[in-house]
Amino acid sequence: MSFLTLFSLQDKVALVTGASYGIGFEIAKALSGAGATIVFNDVVEENLHKGLAAYREAGIHARGYLFDITDEQAVAEHIRRIEEEVGVIDILVNNAGIIQRKPMLETTAADYRKIIDIDLTGQFIMAKAVLPSMIKKGHGKIINICSMMSELGRETVVGYASAKGGLKMLTKNICAEFGGQNIQCNGIGPGYIATPQTAPLREPQVDGSRHPFDQFIVSKTPAGRWGNPDDLAGAAIFLASDASNFVNGHVMYVDGGILAYIGKQP
Repeated sequence: MSFLTLFSLQDKVALVTGASYGIGFEIAKALSGAGATIVFNDVVEENLHKGLAAYREAGIHARGYLFDITDEQAVAEHIRRIEEEVGVIDILVNNAGIIQRKPMLETTAADYRKIIDIDLTGQFIMAKAVLPSMIKKGHGKIINICSMMSELGRETVVGYASAKGGLKMLTKNICAEFGGQNIQCNGIGPGYIATPQTAPLREPQVDGSRHPFDQFIVSKTPAGRWGNPDDLAGAAIFLASDASNFVNGHVMYVDGGILAYIGKQP
């Protein structure tokens, strides 16, 4: 098998949740570039239409579906619909998620449950929905978008860190339970990525100096910069392709080395 064939996603159907914009959109673009047919969802109709327009502008024929990943019945119905209209899902990228930045003592149980529901339970529901057809087909790839918070704690993100830590273990458990059916479940843990959502954290101050958070992240990252969304492309293609057929239950951190580095002595 040639290297190009090993990494090819030709004739594969990839479902990327929450991929109307941001990291999910960039991962979907990468998978499309390797040959995959792209399907995505959103829970907000306006975002879905904006996503469809963005894919068209990028020259990608993508199918968009409106449903909530935390609604088990809606997910099951839409997976059946996707299988009928597009084909059996070969690759699931569990990308959809939220973050809330609030001190723990100000975080209500309702706040916490909402984050866990979207960032962890929703990933379980999506994986459960696609697994039967993957088992029947004899092959499948599930990629969970984890986080450095799968490994680290940080002030104000107690719900997010709890969910992403749980998602790491969900990744391992899916590997343990379904590896014998030739299904690989791995994770990608992005570092700090330069997206429109993080742009305010990188804007220069009035005096022209770097934003304190920008300075903090760059100083803690051996690569000396924020990641770009396309820095995730190689990891996504690798974990979605036959090149990773004996890689299972791992989280690949694409973080410029930040998790390996304690930082410079002051």
